[in-house]
Amino acid sequence: MSGASSTQGQARPSGDDVAHLQEIVDPETNFRSVMGFTARFVTVLAFGLSAYHFYTAGFGVLTEVIHRSVHLAVSMALIFLLFSRADSLWTTRSTVATAFFSGCYLWISWNVWTELELAAAAPESILFWLAVALIVLLSLPNLTGNRIAGRRESGIGPTDYLLMIVAASFSLYLIVFFDEIFIARVGQPIARDYLMGALALILVAEATRRTIGSALPAIGMFCLFYAVLGPDLPAEIAHRGFSMQRIINHLYLGTEGIYGVATGVVATFVFHFILFGVVAQISGLGQLFIGLSTAIAGRFSGGPAKVSVVSSSMFGMISGSTVANTVTTGSLTIPLMKKTGFRAPFAGAVEASASAGGQMTPPIMGAAAFVMAESLGVPYVELILIAILPAAFHYLSVLLSVHFEAKRLGLGALPADQIPSALAVARQYWHLALPPIAMVTLLLMRFTPFTAAFWGIILVIVASYIPLLARSVGVPALAGGGDGNALTPRRIVGAFEEGARFTLAITATCACVGFILGTVTLTGIGFKLSAAVLSAAQMGADLIALVDPFDLISDRGAILFCALVLTAMACILMGCGMPTVPLYIILSAIVAPALLEFGVPLLATHFAVFYFGLLSDLTPPFALAAFAGAAVAQADPMRTAIIGFRLSIAKLLVPFMFVYSPALLLIDFEPATFALALASGILSIVSLAVGFTGFAFAPLGKARSRILMLCGLCLVFDHVPTIAVAALVAIVILASNFRDARRAVTGEV
Repeated sequence: MSGASSTQGQARPSGDDVAHLQEIVDPETNFRSVMGFTARFVTVLAFGLSAYHFYTAGFGVLTEVIHRSVHLAVSMALIFLLFSRADSLWTTRSTVATAFFSGCYLWISWNVWTELELAAAAPESILFWLAVALIVLLSLPNLTGNRIAGRRESGIGPTDYLLMIVAASFSLYLIVFFDEIFIARVGQPIARDYLMGALALILVAEATRRTIGSALPAIGMFCLFYAVLGPDLPAEIAHRGFSMQRIINHLYLGTEGIYGVATGVVATFVFHFILFGVVAQISGLGQLFIGLSTAIAGRFSGGPAKVSVVSSSMFGMISGSTVANTVTTGSLTIPLMKKTGFRAPFAGAVEASASAGGQMTPPIMGAAAFVMAESLGVPYVELILIAILPAAFHYLSVLLSVHFEAKRLGLGALPADQIPSALAVARQYWHLALPPIAMVTLLLMRFTPFTAAFWGIILVIVASYIPLLARSVGVPALAGGGDGNALTPRRIVGAFEEGARFTLAITATCACVGFILGTVTLTGIGFKLSAAVLSAAQMGADLIALVDPFDLISDRGAILFCALVLTAMACILMGCGMPTVPLYIILSAIVAPALLEFGVPLLATHFAVFYFGLLSDLTPPFALAAFAGAAVAQADPMRTAIIGFRLSIAKLLVPFMFVYSPALLLIDFEPATFALALASGILSIVSLAVGFTGFAFAPLGKARSRILMLCGLCLVFDHVPTIAVAALVAIVILASNFRDARRAVTGEV
């Protein structure tokens, strides 16, 4: 029986329903419905952008600034064509947001104009103010807010095309006048440079607001306020202050801001892997993942939920979005879970929690892993090995939670007729496994990530024709399945267009992240934040000492624990609704230095903030992945988010584990230390899974469940007495529960 047929008979959303659900839950894919000339123009631009990146991946990139400028120019043009105004109707919330951002845009413009002392009648001034007026006008909410089938109505007119041209102009300006700006008069900007820089700040903020909402661009605007108003702030965060000209010179005409590392990694790493993921998905790779997952996990207790965990981990490696992963695989697995007896919120939460782990799963790990390898100077091969154990901890937590929940509810495996054999799945879809295997092989051979993606995309296209070619030459044994998935030229154009569309939000957010990173390097606020975290952690440790008379937690352990809690809170809050790559870049630049103050190894700090940041997709009240799972499951979103957070509680504790015991990341590896950390980590995960479920071999009761959860928390510390006491209590509780279950079966009193 084929993998594709393993879900026959299940009520699940259609392909159009899946796309619609993703648009509702994920603002990054809420594109306008364009038609006619605009649709054809968008196709040309999007295909051209993907073709440019595909070519540069194989044959080399242009000069750093020019390459990033080309990427941003086309992306900005597409954003203002495909994303409508940030607010669809005049409401109190939209009015406040519009007033705030319009005021910010005018404030930036006025500061630049007055600092330059330009005459009002100067041609530059007239064009500049006309452009600002156009931006402010088109940042206002729509008057009607009409929608077509839940999607934003296009309503594109001449003013939108004008705004598109203005949005592309500030990057094209750097390309056209590159020699003049960066060679002939480097360090000596003229008025025209500053005016284009002001437009860049305004348009990047507006593009980010349209693609992912107001949170990140509002933070970016506050960073600009902070840079300008430094002398007027409290002494703890004050600095000498900078003029708007100095800020523009730093953020626009250098590589510390808009065209900095964040935009660079999108243009040289992220784009290629998102494009590979889209092309691979269209070729039918998801069918292979679902089929293999069903064959592997479907025969165990709670089979459908375990199929969800395994398939989502596979698909998540090539997906650039946790939400997309949740909706795509969830459309197959969630209805199956519900049919076999899982509650709708739990089914949605399982899929969301499993999908959130895909980007931390070797050997591909998602685009953020390549950014981490580049920024840390760690070979990607080593990063794969380091990431195996943390990823295993995450999936062990989800699988155990699913297993104990299934046991508590008395749920069994999938029916035998719905479980395909792994051999049959491999025989049918073997050709689809060639591209990811080849890509991972190239990575392990230490080829650059974009070279691996280049050949991966080529092999996806070639492999899609293997069934057709095998049948045409009379070798049906090699034909397998998927004749309809051959990537014809028309489908390749569609895949390249879709790949470019999926990178637009992350491009805008990474450019806006440049505001934050540039402000950090310009003002030195990062050192002040680290000092604040250190002070708060010391206060928390003093409170812990008051309730720990037996010194089960060392002073360093208590301080580090409080610092990690503060770091986790900051990461989760900053990560709400933000794509993974810009989130990691921000957190590694702002939050990670605070952990370095406590002697935590650099690699461990980066892994910690990466894991904490990913948790934001499951953390109420902004749990986008959980909301996506709830939409597919038709369940209460907040309840789904709470359950999803519980299922992923180990991911919250995993950073604590490898910060306290860096040996888990193979740092300063010692066998005895590693073995102790591994054993306590596994027992911690088991204790938390059983404690939150309230069931192991038999019902536990509230008191023992809470004690087990406390033991699970204490087991993450590196203090041997604490580990010994917590482990002893946990083992006693689990053993007594096993005894209770045996007595219930045998009828003993």
